[in-house]
Amino acid sequence: MPGSKLSFVDDDSRNENMRSPLLSVDPPTRPGIPRLKTSLSMNDAAHEEHDEHTALLSASNSSIHQRNARSGRTTPRYGGLSRKSSMAASMRIRKTPTRDAFGYSYPTSPVYTRAGGLRTPRLGQSMLGGLMSEERVWYDQFTSTDWVHDSIADGYRVLRLRRLRGWRGKAQLWFDSVQGWILVLLVGILTAVIAYFIDVSESAIFDIKRGYCSDRPWLSHNNCCLGTYSCARWRTWSEVIEMSNVDMVWIDYFMFIVWCVVLAGLSCFITLFSKTVVPSQIAATFDEDLAATKHKNNDQAEDDKDNSSRQPLTQENRLPPSIYYSAAGSGVAEVKVILSGFVLHGYLGLRTLILKIFALILSVASGMSLGKEGPYVHIATCLGNVACRLFAKYNDNDGKRREILSASASSGVAVAFGSPLGGVLFGLEEVSYYFPPKTLFRTFFCCIAAALGLKFLNPYGNNKIVLFEVKYVTEWRAFELVGFAFLGILGGVAGALFIKASKFWATTFRRFPLIKKYPMVEVLLVALITGIVSFWNRYTRLPVAELLAELASPCTEGTMTGLCPAAEDIPSVIGYLTMAFVIKAALTIITFGIKVPAGIYVPSMVVGGLMGRIFGHFVQWLVYQYPNNWAFGYCSNSNSGAIEECVTPGVYALIAAAATMCGVTRLTITLAVILFELTGSLYHVLPFSLAVLFAKWTADAVEPSSIYDLLTDMNSYPFLDNKSTPVFDTELGDIVPRLRLDKVIDITISPYVKASQLRIKLTRLQNAGELDGGLPIIREKALIGLIPVPDLEYALDKIETPEDETMCLMSSSQHPANAHHHGWHAFGTDETLSDEEDDALDFSEPADLTPFIDPSPVALDMHSPMDLVYQCFVKLGLRYVCVVSDGQYRGMVHKKTFVKYIKTCEEKS
Repeated sequence: MPGSKLSFVDDDSRNENMRSPLLSVDPPTRPGIPRLKTSLSMNDAAHEEHDEHTALLSASNSSIHQRNARSGRTTPRYGGLSRKSSMAASMRIRKTPTRDAFGYSYPTSPVYTRAGGLRTPRLGQSMLGGLMSEERVWYDQFTSTDWVHDSIADGYRVLRLRRLRGWRGKAQLWFDSVQGWILVLLVGILTAVIAYFIDVSESAIFDIKRGYCSDRPWLSHNNCCLGTYSCARWRTWSEVIEMSNVDMVWIDYFMFIVWCVVLAGLSCFITLFSKTVVPSQIAATFDEDLAATKHKNNDQAEDDKDNSSRQPLTQENRLPPSIYYSAAGSGVAEVKVILSGFVLHGYLGLRTLILKIFALILSVASGMSLGKEGPYVHIATCLGNVACRLFAKYNDNDGKRREILSASASSGVAVAFGSPLGGVLFGLEEVSYYFPPKTLFRTFFCCIAAALGLKFLNPYGNNKIVLFEVKYVTEWRAFELVGFAFLGILGGVAGALFIKASKFWATTFRRFPLIKKYPMVEVLLVALITGIVSFWNRYTRLPVAELLAELASPCTEGTMTGLCPAAEDIPSVIGYLTMAFVIKAALTIITFGIKVPAGIYVPSMVVGGLMGRIFGHFVQWLVYQYPNNWAFGYCSNSNSGAIEECVTPGVYALIAAAATMCGVTRLTITLAVILFELTGSLYHVLPFSLAVLFAKWTADAVEPSSIYDLLTDMNSYPFLDNKSTPVFDTELGDIVPRLRLDKVIDITISPYVKASQLRIKLTRLQNAGELDGGLPIIREKALIGLIPVPDLEYALDKIETPEDETMCLMSSSQHPANAHHHGWHAFGTDETLSDEEDDALDFSEPADLTPFIDPSPVALDMHSPMDLVYQCFVKLGLRYVCVVSDGQYRGMVHKKTFVKYIKTCEEKS
């Protein structure tokens, strides 16, 4: 029926299944949805040696779970494409293939015949047993996950547990319920430990640019001199390298530059070990163009009804492989994309975790304008992904796994800003695609565990989780609200301009062949420039976190930062800060995106903090110059000492810092709560919130995309935003690609198809990048089922006989014994099988592929509104939608094609 979900199942077959005494377990079914036999899993591939040039699918383990039986026939792979999986890779998202009542597949043990090699499992094999089988199949690289499948699989798992009786059943239920709490507690503690290790290590290495502690070289300057400015134990490089004819400051300057370049180079060297080469077949997914437009020359060369084998892609017409580095950048955008259901192998693995920790320490210690707070989110998510391997409940089901990953990402923000509540809101507002109440509570528990753990570890020795935790004792005045709103507007503009400048830099300078081919060159150049321009200004020479703390701190007695000037010194301080603002803004633009671990949170806050401190001192100067002006209210009736307390430039700095960060990331409520937890000042929540509101509105007007949207678009990740609903004026039929007979299985003449013909179709889909697609099965133009590409490949690889001599049963509506009376036909031809082929099939049992077929794929009518299509992809997590018209199959729309369509509409509007 148009607009509804199609389900064609033979009544006789269904009645036979229901009468079978071998069906040991009857799982519940919904009305109108028939039960289906259990099935097998997907495909095999032999293990192969690999190097950095091998496709990402060729990581340490098989991308399809390795089985005992192997087939001599496998799908040809081009450009290093293979089907291996990696337990160490990121979200090794699995699919457990047995057929349940809804047509989704879960693994069972295959049964083999002597001739055909593959046949249907016995009906006595339980569906629940298949659901809980240890056999599993990994999703391919750059494919989408099936959230509906994972939800159904978890439902069967819970049902089996609830059927257990006695104390053992209650114990297993209790243990199943606490597994999530154990994982989030473990992730929170480990996140705190790793954050402590990074904080202590980078602070000690950072000071090596200035000198070293003579008796304890591993100590930082602060720990060596016990908080004083200088001491005899600390030796500068000018004291170590004595040159009588050279001024000491030039020796310190030279060593400062050398150490900047060396530390940055070492960080990049470690990061480059996370290099991943994506072959051209999968690289086509980067463009979300699954209509084979990249290979349209091949497509145009053949007729729609030509079912002859298409020539495989040659070395000349293949796209060049794509390369990415999983340990580079902050990783927040990739975490966001992964949680939306997109598979990025290697981003959340143990290898990436280790490389990013040590590379982050060196990159922050180099003094470049980057932060560690964004990478904390990535590191914590890696911990969550690795920890999920402890329990099969989360390791075998990606729908459950993302609950732990959401909590883990939030704990990264909790340790980065010392803000457990802000971490929870960050997971809800920014990274999570699915955030039910249960996940919210566990996320809160994980963030509390991480923040408490780091508090007890005390990395800085001052009982602060982060350096820029400040306290304000003064209150804001009414006349300052105008200044706070103005800073919000400035921060929004600055954040939006930073995004535009970063995009310009990435599309110009980084397109040079030398920079594109050798990322180390850019890192060394940026480090060299940073060292040259940062040394002479005290504020640019400081670590970004320490600089932010100085900018946001109020003036107290004994402050030695130079930010508490007398009235006559304010103009000179403003000039000094302006120079630092220009240098930091320029360095942040060229640093963002280099191939080292680098966050943007604190660097953007530092740029805004410098801008806000300048404005705060300007307001302070106005109060000094015009003390009796009515606009200053309370301050106009106060003496000089009260005027200094009336205007706190640190408040302006922190407000502008938040506004700039909002302009870059578009975080709102999260940012206001983080500032509240950093200051502990309930009285300043209102100005914080006001500035964030103005920053958000202004930034959206100047540049609609956030920094995460920029990274997602530049990497062409098929991310479907669920937080903003696009406006459509079209129907589903307007984006349905041209129907090709080589992308369907027509069983109108016979339910049997040659295995070699299926192999040809499979190869074409894989060459076009449709690894997460499927082949619709039609009879008399009606859609009766769909077989996913991975399932088809596994089934074909299991066939032991030559594929040219093997027939595959694609429908159970016609019994094999009756097929001879109707005449078997080779698929896609009008010729009946030859007598020799017919005689050969009399002695070999055909391979039954019906257990792999989804009898009820989601199908929508061609005239369905695009809003309905959007909701299906977003709410159900579908990978593709079949399109029908008057009950006849018309085509298929992939999620990636739909994302491409939305982006095209946004560009036009």
